[in-house]
Amino acid sequence: MNNIFRKIIAVSTAVMFFVPFVSAQFFNENSLKLLRTLDYIYNRYVDTVNQKQLVDAAIEGMLSELDPHSSYLNVEQAKEMDESMQGNFEGIGVSFNILNDTIFIINVISGGPSQKVGVQAGDKIIRIDGNVVAGQKITNKEVMKKLRGPKGTKVTITVLRRGVDELLDFTIVRDKIPLNSVDAAYMINSETGYIKLDRFSQTTSTEFAKAIKKLLDQKAKNLIVDLTDNGGGVLNEAIMLADHFLEKDRLVVYTKGAHVPRQEFRATNAGLFEKGKLVVLINENSASASEIFAGAIQDWDRGIIVGRRSFGKGLVQNLLDLGDGTRLRLTIAHYYTPTGRDIQKPYKKGQNEEYEKDILYRLKSGELTSKDSVHFSDSLKFYTLINKRVVYGGGGIMPDIFVPIDTTKATKLYRDAFRTGAFNRFVLNYVDVNRKNLMAQYPTFALYKQNFNAQSVYPQLIDFLKKEKIEIQDSDVESSKATLSRLLKAFIARDIWESNEFYEIYNEDEPIVQEALKILKDYDTILKGSSTR
Repeated sequence: MNNIFRKIIAVSTAVMFFVPFVSAQFFNENSLKLLRTLDYIYNRYVDTVNQKQLVDAAIEGMLSELDPHSSYLNVEQAKEMDESMQGNFEGIGVSFNILNDTIFIINVISGGPSQKVGVQAGDKIIRIDGNVVAGQKITNKEVMKKLRGPKGTKVTITVLRRGVDELLDFTIVRDKIPLNSVDAAYMINSETGYIKLDRFSQTTSTEFAKAIKKLLDQKAKNLIVDLTDNGGGVLNEAIMLADHFLEKDRLVVYTKGAHVPRQEFRATNAGLFEKGKLVVLINENSASASEIFAGAIQDWDRGIIVGRRSFGKGLVQNLLDLGDGTRLRLTIAHYYTPTGRDIQKPYKKGQNEEYEKDILYRLKSGELTSKDSVHFSDSLKFYTLINKRVVYGGGGIMPDIFVPIDTTKATKLYRDAFRTGAFNRFVLNYVDVNRKNLMAQYPTFALYKQNFNAQSVYPQLIDFLKKEKIEIQDSDVESSKATLSRLLKAFIARDIWESNEFYEIYNEDEPIVQEALKILKDYDTILKGSSTR
């Protein structure tokens, strides 16, 4: 045994005694084999190697042989995950978009550092800290890197404002900026509240409780919780969310793994909406924490699940610090719904590419357009805990009421307008030119929602798309008119106000939401007699 390897073993033994999170099981012949291989490469390989890149590649290679959700996070990825999970970041408090090499400020967060110094929606950023950024082919990532920074630090932006001849300088003191997980909360009719949840972060339960209280103050008797396209997040937040709807001591979820004993999570008496009618919306992109919530609601017959089969992520990850700012996102357990369903969809170790194509396979098989395309083995059959309805494990939460993807409106014109980004560019430009007039004509959203005629703007959109070299068939212009006009109205509202106003308009013709409203009229019958087939 060479001297280098003896030193590795000596250091490793010391680590085992003085670093508590290193398990003694690590120090077997296979792990020492890995250390020996690294030693040989570092000291004998023909060329100089980048040790960090080599170790990173080794870690990524090992994790790729496990499950699809274990991963290695570099420093930047770990920071981004922290921001997403914590529900905030440190910056200046604006949302922006880049059009024709120009940074447009779309929204200024109310009460944030930019609003305090007078930055306005519609301003164009020309310089950041004296450096020209307009016309420099700057990317979104580069802009965020320049504008974000530690709380208390300063950044100066120079903006061009429509109607003002000279450039304006604003020195902004960075602060904590919330990343809201509740995208919308409003009364969709006189008795029904609607809440759209984007993610599960560490602030979700607080935001959600505030949203429920707001709707209850407006006399909400029914509630629609929209988890479509919600990829999940913090496990504990999903448990606290379910607690608002379930009676005390009812099981929400339990977890179990080879090195993790069974751990149960139950509801408390803190619920804000334990009795009213509840509909939960899910689709093929609803995953993880969304499935924990939907599974608990379905298993206890507490509400009706509407939409399409959820993603099927029933694996629990821990974030493990590697000491240099990088982390392991390691799967440690499966989670199970109250009836005992393991809803992790099947996967083969080391074949993550196939796993990632699952949604595409669902589309090709017809599952997203027909509920009869989904087939479950009798071995995956379970029964709900109150009404004994049939539900299934083995890959996602199957809704009680199926709503197919609406393909009738997706013309080639529609697809190309969004695929190329041309639709968003048109809206950005339209709002930039017309913002002052729009706000004067519609000082409140209620007036805008009632009176703004998006179909009068539709011809401008078509002309813009033609200039963008998008091939347009005459038949598509008319067949896409209603859908694209509604989306125009919704996106313009979002850029003038916020996402809440976007959903108020968008949901007026959204099939899954409209189905939920219909279900509420026959709620009790469906809840007692429907099954997931």
